[in-house]
Amino acid sequence: MPKTKATTYFLCQQCGNTQPKWMGKCPDCGAWNSLVEFVDKAPAASAGGRARAAGVPLSAPQKLGEISADTLARLPLPMEEFSRVLGGGLVEGSLVLVGGDPGVGKSTLLSAVAAQMAETHGPVLYVSGEESVRQIKMRMDRMDLGRPEGAAAREENLYLVTETNLATILEHAERLAPKLLVVDSIQTVYLDELTSTAGSITQVRECAARLQLFAKGSGTAVFLVGHVTKEGAIAGPKVLEHIVDTVLYLEGDRYHTYRMLRSVKNRFGPTSEVGVFEMRSTGMAEVPNPSEAFLAERLVNAPGSAIAVTVEGTRPILVEVQALATATSFPNPRRTPNGIDFNRLLLITAVLGKRAGLRLAEQDVFVNVIGGLTIEEPAVDLAVAVAIASSNRDRPVVADMAFIGELGLNGELRAVGHLGLRLREAAKLGFKRCLIPRTARPPIEGYPQGIAVVGVRSLQEALQAALLPA
Repeated sequence: MPKTKATTYFLCQQCGNTQPKWMGKCPDCGAWNSLVEFVDKAPAASAGGRARAAGVPLSAPQKLGEISADTLARLPLPMEEFSRVLGGGLVEGSLVLVGGDPGVGKSTLLSAVAAQMAETHGPVLYVSGEESVRQIKMRMDRMDLGRPEGAAAREENLYLVTETNLATILEHAERLAPKLLVVDSIQTVYLDELTSTAGSITQVRECAARLQLFAKGSGTAVFLVGHVTKEGAIAGPKVLEHIVDTVLYLEGDRYHTYRMLRSVKNRFGPTSEVGVFEMRSTGMAEVPNPSEAFLAERLVNAPGSAIAVTVEGTRPILVEVQALATATSFPNPRRTPNGIDFNRLLLITAVLGKRAGLRLAEQDVFVNVIGGLTIEEPAVDLAVAVAIASSNRDRPVVADMAFIGELGLNGELRAVGHLGLRLREAAKLGFKRCLIPRTARPPIEGYPQGIAVVGVRSLQEALQAALLPA
């Protein structure tokens, strides 16, 4: 039998594309020194081996009319925040990637999910390549895993194993036929037939592909824990995010207790959905009303504080934006944001100086979103501008007023989406007035009762309506 000739590729760690030879700069994404050698000794045999190992039958074309369009079966989760981020439950046979900074709580969150799945749906296999089964047991013992009456089911259906060989992991999974398989983490798993070490680009890509075939062939939902790089991206090639069905990021500041689980890709539900959790000594606790939690320590009538109404996915959240404008001792004034984009802050301060007459060229400006949240949507522009102007003029903001609107370069206010959703959340938390762009279209169902909507056209009008007299 003739030997299969080895093929050498060079795989980009940033975009996942392959090149026939090494180059200092990837021609596809432009990243420097990102090409890593990859030797495929038997491509055809390897692909066939993956299909046989996963038990996937040979593919066959189907007519469009013969394909069932029934809704995919979902497994409901008692953890409502996690279930909503997934799109309403866990889809059978789905592959979910969970990423986050070290120590943010990925293993803690998935331990609770695994325990609840074992309690309500059947066998669950939790595979760890970094911790022993005794360590996992100790963590679960100190966590509040759910209802006491479900303890017997958890003890019976939750299986723990420390293993890094993917072939052995798949053997365990095929024997147990679990409803859920958790692999913590994908960077610790390896395949014997590959010469590279665990965590390399080749190993991460091939192991994820094998687990994808196993999930689709067996109907077992698979969770992969992914480490992140110092830039905040999931370690490994971008192709890893293309392989999986859902990508979740667990975000949070180590100095705050709140964690946000954000969906950035979801083939079975809406993207940009967010679930809010609080890290406690007993594990992750759901935060059913994050707006109330983020505003609990608000100091009313303090200059430099404004309330923004943002929407994360389908959830409206009210957050407090604080700003401080103070005389600088440097030749170039500083602009320091925490929770908003730096370039967005530069834009807002420039518009405040040009269109509203604020003298910020000689002042340092600091902006902070309370609670450790990171907000990317431009609907918070108006709240940030009002907070900066309030600190600069040392005049408090109207206490019962919230702010919605995007700021244009000419000082005009532009409409944003989900206006009705935002106004209802503000009214529910007791705000009596809300400042919005005058060009915003009223909601189809009308404005909610109990809140007065004030429409303004420009930033100057907004500051006149928002700031109390000196």
